[in-house]
Amino acid sequence: MRKFFQEIKADLKFKTAGPGQKLSEPSRVPKEKPKGEVTPKPRQGPTDEAQRAAAAALARMELKPKAKLPSSQEAIKNQVRKELMAEAAASERGLSEEEKDLASPDKEGAAAPSVSGVYFICPLTGAVVKKDKKEKHLREAIQSYFSVDPVAASIMEIHTFNKDREKVRVGVETMAKYLDNIYLHPEEEKYRRIKLQNKVFQERISCLEGIHRFFQAIGFETKTLPVPGQETTEEYYVLKEEMLTKLEDLKDYKEQLLSSEPVRAQLDRQLCVFKPSPEAARFELPNDFYNLTAEEIKREQRLRTEAVEKASMLRTRAMREKEEQREMRKYNYTLVRVRFPDGYILQGTFYARESVSVLYNFVREALRDDWLPFELLGPGGLKLTDENLAFNECGLVPSALLTLAWDAAVMADIEASGEEQPASPLKPELLSRVQTLS
Repeated sequence: MRKFFQEIKADLKFKTAGPGQKLSEPSRVPKEKPKGEVTPKPRQGPTDEAQRAAAAALARMELKPKAKLPSSQEAIKNQVRKELMAEAAASERGLSEEEKDLASPDKEGAAAPSVSGVYFICPLTGAVVKKDKKEKHLREAIQSYFSVDPVAASIMEIHTFNKDREKVRVGVETMAKYLDNIYLHPEEEKYRRIKLQNKVFQERISCLEGIHRFFQAIGFETKTLPVPGQETTEEYYVLKEEMLTKLEDLKDYKEQLLSSEPVRAQLDRQLCVFKPSPEAARFELPNDFYNLTAEEIKREQRLRTEAVEKASMLRTRAMREKEEQREMRKYNYTLVRVRFPDGYILQGTFYARESVSVLYNFVREALRDDWLPFELLGPGGLKLTDENLAFNECGLVPSALLTLAWDAAVMADIEASGEEQPASPLKPELLSRVQTLS
């Protein structure tokens, strides 16, 4: 145990092992002399009382490794081991310690992440799914919806899985014209036929995912018909005869097609409440929070070593702003903790480009009395007064610890009223699942 802490002190600097525990260097114990060697006469021998105290201390030190370490010391030991291993491995590869942590967060001995990843709530099923499973789940959910409403399901496909929004707009508007012509001129057979090899159809409509299922859902069928004046045939979408009695339905389908929006999974805040902890400012984030691939993360971390040199150089304002913009684009999400005056901590996940007003609403919804006015203070006590700014514009990415401060005048009035106040301002249902921050 003594050797372990000496090695830690030599390699790393840290202050405490936990609340109220100081990590002190153990006393040195003289080595036992080999038998037969003459011991020089000491200048002054210790008293009997000192000898007994020293012997008791030595016995305690020798027995200490056999006892189970307190959890706080185990946490420190794990963290130290992680940092030492990361530093050694990174040194061998020529990488920085920070890059090692980001590139390989799940290696043995690594600290547990503050969150296991970024999660989303499917609006169709209500299921909570991880970021990398989100699109697959949405596809499966929309696919299953075909048995309920095939028209709505096909419209969802068109708007959700075609990422080029301009192509979607053009294709949908062209499709709407086809349906308008049928609705306004139902007696005209030419409007009820759409040639699949038509250039406009190919360039604007056929390229969209889900569009062919939409045609089938609203009453079109594929037919091979002769081309007038030629001996060849062409494939057409032809509206079924029975749909001529349901022209109002076609009009409704057109309106749905034009007014629909992509199906977007909602970011799950992963709301957590933690007991007071000195670890509140420490974050371990998974790669989901970065708008980078694993290789890009490695490259970004290599550039960190150059940042030290750049800091000592004179840089223009334009150079600094360019670097700040580059830094802001690096993150898609941020993990924010808000520490209350009683020490309890509220945690949530947000988009890096969401406004701070979303955070204020998040905190209010967690309060027992949501009318209580408060302010959020950033690092150094800086007040977050402009709620329209985004998290990345305030430097609150990829993580941040904020402090909540109540309105002093309101709190004074509440105390003067003499009414008994709850132990915590947070909702009871949140306190019932409070966690310990490790």
